[in-house]
Amino acid sequence: DIGSNDGTLIRFYKEAGHRILGGDPAREISQRATDSGIPTDCRFFTTAYAKEVLLQHGPASIVTANNVFAHADDLRDITRGVSLLLKNEGIFVFEVSYLLDVLQNNLFDTIYHEHVSYHSVKPLAAFLNSMGLRLFKVSRVPTHGGSIRCFATKSLVRFPLQPRVQELIQQEITSGLYQHDTYRGYVEDIVRMGTNLTELLRNLKSEKKKIAGFGAPATATTLMHQFGIGQQYLDYIVDDSPLKQGLFSPGKKIPIVASDILQDRTTMPDYLLILAWNFAESIIK
Repeated sequence: DIGSNDGTLIRFYKEAGHRILGGDPAREISQRATDSGIPTDCRFFTTAYAKEVLLQHGPASIVTANNVFAHADDLRDITRGVSLLLKNEGIFVFEVSYLLDVLQNNLFDTIYHEHVSYHSVKPLAAFLNSMGLRLFKVSRVPTHGGSIRCFATKSLVRFPLQPRVQELIQQEITSGLYQHDTYRGYVEDIVRMGTNLTELLRNLKSEKKKIAGFGAPATATTLMHQFGIGQQYLDYIVDDSPLKQGLFSPGKKIPIVASDILQDRTTMPDYLLILAWNFAESIIK
């Protein structure tokens, strides 16, 4: 599992009796995973590393990479390593944010520094094909506001091409994903959203209302800087992660605090601006 984090995914494979190996460059997390019984190399996945794994463990039946494929500076090197490591009838499964959802659902705040690529099916199929892999199955999933789970293999004999792949490519073309005007319209939508939101916040502040933010993900930083939302609108931001509490939002310097503050009537806000929109349903409850 590439970017295996704490080993949550491949732990299920281990419990099913399979041999597993994780790889994650974060030292503390990879060590904790290893200590918990999930063997994890503290390494970035490269072709050179794939060769080492192949020599030590043999070829893999499955290679997974969830929400890391868009973060890679050198997709060719990673994919070359995957192709090298896979058995002839092995499967590469990866999940990425879907560009069509980014545009159709106005998910502009998912565009930030660690996301190097923004994926859609048509170029992905061509890219994988150039690397000796065949994209044979794609599923749309709700993760991060809209993602695709992709399945690639060397062998289309065992895993034939599913019609859904071509259907999504056609949908991308029909939706104007590869036309300049689509992106010009996208910019206009973003400007309109920013105008509406800041006007709402400004009106509430003119009525002496107290407003707080809920959630401090990376996406919130993009949104606040794009729309100019800072301390003039938000008194503080609530986040349930102890790692973020006691710190400040990047650039805007808004205090990040624990959610206990919402129970105190002296600090309770009149309004909450949900910044972690992908958890909106549970936050509203």
